[in-house]
Amino acid sequence: MLVGYARVSTQDQDPALQLDALNLAGCEQVYVEKASGAQRERPQLQAALGYMRGGDTLVVWRLDRLARSIKQLIETVEDLEGRGIGFRSITEAIDTTTSGGRLVFHIFAALAEFERAIIRDRTSAGLAAARSRGRRGGRPPALSAEDLVQARALLRDENIPVEKVAERFGVAPSTLYRHLRGGRSGVLAEPATSGS
Repeated sequence: MLVGYARVSTQDQDPALQLDALNLAGCEQVYVEKASGAQRERPQLQAALGYMRGGDTLVVWRLDRLARSIKQLIETVEDLEGRGIGFRSITEAIDTTTSGGRLVFHIFAALAEFERAIIRDRTSAGLAAARSRGRRGGRPPALSAEDLVQARALLRDENIPVEKVAERFGVAPSTLYRHLRGGRSGVLAEPATSGS
C-alpha cells in the first residue's frame, strides 16, 4: 500500500499541490501535517508511520517535506527500512523499493556521513590551532572581572533587587548566581574589602 505524507509549514499554506501529486502517485491513504519542519512533534507523521506495515511505501512530494536535515531524513528512512517499509520521493525520483533507488539513497547517506566527518575534522583542527596560540574555545564569559566587582558592590546594597543588578549588566539573574556563588548572601558573607 502507498501511504502519502504531506506537510505545510504554516496554517496559511495550502497542501493542494502535494495532495494532487500524492493522489496521482496512487496513495490510498494520505496524512496532512501543518507544522514547521523544525518541530520535533509531528502527530500526523507519527500516525502515518504507526499505520504502515511491512511491504507498504511512504510517499512524499519532496524530501524536505519529511525531514529538515539529511541526518534526520536518513534516520527516518533507515527506521522504515528496518520495518520492511519502502520510501519514495516524487520530485527527486527516489524509490527505495528499487535497487537503483536504494543505491541513490545510500549515496546520500555516505555523502552526509562524509560531510559530518569533515566538519568534525575542521572543528578539531581549528580548536587545536587556537589552543596552540593560547586561545580557548567556547564563548567569552558573560561578565568580565570588572563587571563582577561592580555587581558585588551593587549586591551589597540590599535595597537593589538581584533582577535590577542582572539587568544593569544585560544578563539573566541565573548568570549572576553562576558567577557569584551563593548570590547576594554569598556576596554579603565576603569581607567588605574583597574585590575578587
